[in-house]
Amino acid sequence: MKRRKFLKTAAAGSVAAASGALSAPAISQGRMEWRMVTSWPPNLPGPGTSATWLAERITRMSEGKLTVKVFGAGQLAPATGVFDAVSQGAAEMYHSVPTYWRGKSAGIVLFGNMPFGLMAPEQHAWMLHGGGQALYDEMYARFNLKGFLCGNTGNQWMGWFKREIKSLQDFKGLRFRTPGLGGEMYRRMGASVVQLPGGEIFQALQAGTIDAAEFIGPWSDAALGFHQAAKFYYWPGVQEPSSAEECVINKAKWDGLSAELKQVIEVACNATYAYSTTEYIVRNPPALRTLVDKHGVQVREAPRDVLVAAGNAAGEIMGELLSDSDALVKKIATAYVAFRENAVQSARHTELAMMQARTLPYTFPKS
Repeated sequence: MKRRKFLKTAAAGSVAAASGALSAPAISQGRMEWRMVTSWPPNLPGPGTSATWLAERITRMSEGKLTVKVFGAGQLAPATGVFDAVSQGAAEMYHSVPTYWRGKSAGIVLFGNMPFGLMAPEQHAWMLHGGGQALYDEMYARFNLKGFLCGNTGNQWMGWFKREIKSLQDFKGLRFRTPGLGGEMYRRMGASVVQLPGGEIFQALQAGTIDAAEFIGPWSDAALGFHQAAKFYYWPGVQEPSSAEECVINKAKWDGLSAELKQVIEVACNATYAYSTTEYIVRNPPALRTLVDKHGVQVREAPRDVLVAAGNAAGEIMGELLSDSDALVKKIATAYVAFRENAVQSARHTELAMMQARTLPYTFPKS
């Protein structure tokens, strides 16, 4: 999708939604209409389309008892304001990422990602089977919220750079858009970290107010046109080995739901996690080929000294979380580290071993 066409479509969606933006949720004959505010331009490929898919599943699975209407960033709440909007009851639910809420508590970010941390399946496993959901509930109860993970980008890219990165020295003073704990990692490596919503990155790159930016990966990044402002595309995205998306509900509204509707939302969120995470696997490769073949994007691997420095910075951050003065943050970090250690040990014999085996010089058909 070309950036101009995508932004035109997004703008049309904003106008269409504006007429109903101030109306209260409809309630008739036991049926409800909830507003889902999001951190994304309407229908942004990836997180935006995932939010729409989730809303549709909740509506269909509840047979219309709970209709969810999606609002893009800025239509009812700004991209970075959806947390407060739902916490305060201005909207019933939001779709965003835990990464954005470091300012509320650093412990929240671990439910979304951690530099050099859990991969997408591991993150979901921690939440479903490793005690993560109970900790998530305990943290979000502080803010009158109830959340579920509902998607994951998988391993992201390091990002778009206007100039080559040849060594760690090139990060010194680099004006780099990157959020959360990943942003803190790059700050410790010398970058001047900038916080911007996804919809504002292109303009900042184009205007030269930032030198580099990371968002997600080829599919979503191409839709926002980053390749028009920066040509060097670096991997791996060690700042986000995965990035979970979340569906978060006002706690009072959640408590007022029937057991049936609560189960609908929980099941729909888990279904969306599988749907969304696997869609990135399908959409990213052709998007990357288009970026390279049609737009002349130069794909580069990050230098080894950059990755080592990033790993050391990530280790420092986690060490601080493990000794945080907030007992709940410390509790979350301790649980995360324990689960990560087991996951890393397991991967050596399973996923990592298989990935390495697939690179060996054997004969296998190609398309």
